[in-house]
Parts: sequence; C-alpha cells; structure tokens
Amino acid sequence: MEDIKKKLLVYAHYYYPDVASTGQILKELCEGMKDKFDITVICVVPSYSGKVDKKYKISKCYHENINEIKVIRVRVPEFTKENKKSRIKNLLAYFFRAIWATLKLKNQDYIFTISQPPILGGVLGVIGKWLKGGKLIYNIQDFNPEQTIAVGYSRNKLILNLAMWVDKFSCKRSDKIVVVGRDMQDTLRNRFKNKRVPNNVFINNWINEKEVYPLQKDNEKVMAFKRKYGLEDKIVVMYSGNIGLYYDLDNLIKVIERFKDRNDVVFAFVGEGTKKQDIEAYVTEHYIMNVKFIPYQDKANLIYSLNAADVHLVVNAKGIKGVSVPSKLYGVMAAGKTVFGVLDEGSEARLIIEECGCGLCIEPGKYNLIYEGLKKVIDNIDEFKILGFQGKDYIDKYIKKGVAIEKYHREIGSV
Repeated sequence: MEDIKKKLLVYAHYYYPDVASTGQILKELCEGMKDKFDITVICVVPSYSGKVDKKYKISKCYHENINEIKVIRVRVPEFTKENKKSRIKNLLAYFFRAIWATLKLKNQDYIFTISQPPILGGVLGVIGKWLKGGKLIYNIQDFNPEQTIAVGYSRNKLILNLAMWVDKFSCKRSDKIVVVGRDMQDTLRNRFKNKRVPNNVFINNWINEKEVYPLQKDNEKVMAFKRKYGLEDKIVVMYSGNIGLYYDLDNLIKVIERFKDRNDVVFAFVGEGTKKQDIEAYVTEHYIMNVKFIPYQDKANLIYSLNAADVHLVVNAKGIKGVSVPSKLYGVMAAGKTVFGVLDEGSEARLIIEECGCGLCIEPGKYNLIYEGLKKVIDNIDEFKILGFQGKDYIDKYIKKGVAIEKYHREIGSV
C-alpha cells in the first residue's frame, strides 16, 4: 500500500512568478519536495513590483496549481516601496488574509514559514500551528529587528523592543529554526544569551547550477545583452539584485564616482529597489557617465546578464553580519565570475569567498580601502578573472540545489 504523503503548509509571502529571491527559492524547494509531501503554499498575488494585475483584483483569493504545488494567492493592495504606509497596509493585508485562507484548510503535519514579511512571517507560522496543528519550521532568511537597527531604518526603541520580543516568541514556539548562514546561528544564540536556544540548523541557500553556469565571452546572447545596454568593449563591474536599504549603496556610489573618468570601465546596476531612484539621481547630478541602470532580468535570462560582467559586487552595509546572507553571491559563483565583496569579517558570504578564493573582500565602511581594492581588481582584471572559476568549483561541491533540498527534507522530517 502506497504511503500517504504528509501535509506541508508553506507561508511563502512571494512565490513564482514574482522575482523576489525568496519566492524563487521557495518554488524550487517546494517542487523539490513534492514527492515527499502534499504541499500547499499561501502567498500574495503577483505583486513584488508593487503593482497588481487586474485579473487578480476581482476576488479575495485565487487557487492555482503550479507544477503539482497547490498555491493559494490572497489579494493585497498595491503599494510603492518608498511609501511606508502603503507598504504596511500591503503587508497587513497579506497577514490577515493568509490567516483567513488557513482557516479553510484541513489539519497539517508541518507548517513552514519564512521571516518575510519581517516579524509577521514568524507570527503567521505560530498561528498556523495553533490553527492546524503540526510541527513548525521557521526559516529565517533575515533577522529582524536586527536588520532594521543595523541600517537605522527605525530608531523607535519601543517598536524595536516589541518586534524583538515577538520574533523571539516565534522562535520559542518553533520546533526547528533553519538559518542560512553560520554567523546567523551566532545571532540566534546571542538573542537567547546561549540559554535555552531553540532547536536550529544551518542550510545555505543555493543556485540551480543547471540554470546558471559559465558561458563563453562571445556567447551570442551575452553579446546581445552587452550591446543592448552599452557594455561592449568595457571592463564590466556589475551589481545584480535588490537595490535596497541594506547594502550601503548611497556611499558605494561615491566610491564608484572616483572612476568616472575611466572610459574603459562601466558599472552596471541590474535590478530594482527602494534606493534605485536615489542612486540614479546621484549619478545624474554628478555626471557619472559610466554607470548604467538595467531592469530586473527574467530568471531565464539571468545566466546571460551574470555572464556579461567581469566582476560582481556582493555587498552589505556595516552590521549586517549574522543578520542576512546576500543570496546573489551564489549566482555570481555559479557563473564563474570574480567577486568583489564589501562584507564583514566572519560573515557567511565572506567565509565562502575566502574559503574558495573566488575574489577579494573589504570591510564595509572603509571607503578608501574599497576604492583601492576595486582599482586593484580593475587594473589587474585578467589575473582576477581567473579566480571566479574557483567559486564555480565550490558551488558544484557544496551548494548544489539538490543537496540543499535534501537537507531541508531531512530536517523537516526529523522534527
């Protein structure tokens, strides 16, 4: 008699086709475990950009089936990332409508939630466990309020202390916590002063090595990408990903400005985010002609944009160590590209770069050293480009998609 698959409820916030990195990861995770579990995902209607297609504005809830995964999408209002009030309204709509959608489900064996939206993701998992039973697995991609504190997004101590209490509560009610960096395990221990630390495990995020890999520099589609965005016959230094709050881009653009007279170099920012307008305004105001802004690339085209660069910037603001891990690193390494890291010593991303020797790392906030390091890489580009292949080897050995998904299956099943 065939075993009946256990039920797994996933709170994903964003899910495919939204381009949020966590949404892409959760899609691959769910599809990788669909033979083991009967999976239901509760997420928002596609809206990562802030806009909602009119076909998702009719009902409160939409049921879809994506590659044998049952997906329940709840309607949320549109928002702009620069407007805090509209953003909060959007997040609260997801939170309460996700609870409403949960009430209509049968009991579950496992509840899997992520730390997005901040704080609310953990609480949603706890409520799901209360309502539908099962073991709770809390996947912390970003620690909050630590992330908020690190970048000064809020200085309201009352709100920050409340947020910390709530997320610690979610941690305590979890049967297992999965963090994505070794340094994040330290943060978890520090939260609880090493006393009664919740059951936890570390599993790296990943890149699908079958979708992103090194291409020849004369690859037709890579060359077409370069032509389209004016990157031909240049040393291309690329930042690919969320142009958001946690990367100190306001200051890094000032470092890049010091290369404005280098006609042989172009800096490409690929993506969107809350800081993009500020960076664009600075570039325009200071006549930095060798900076290009390129829209988000569809997942299918990511291999071509990543391969168009000679060096990739993988950066975090000071204080992000132990709080989150820039997942863009894995795509850069899979493409065999050299990494220029602006990362705290001992942070997960920097540990990986130093372990495999795929690039150069500088401490955040040390802007003269960042300039000198970047100049060294650009001036010796042929030597540094070779290092990128060491990152590709590391991906193939340790951070394959299949290996990571099997770890998740094992850890969930062992609760």
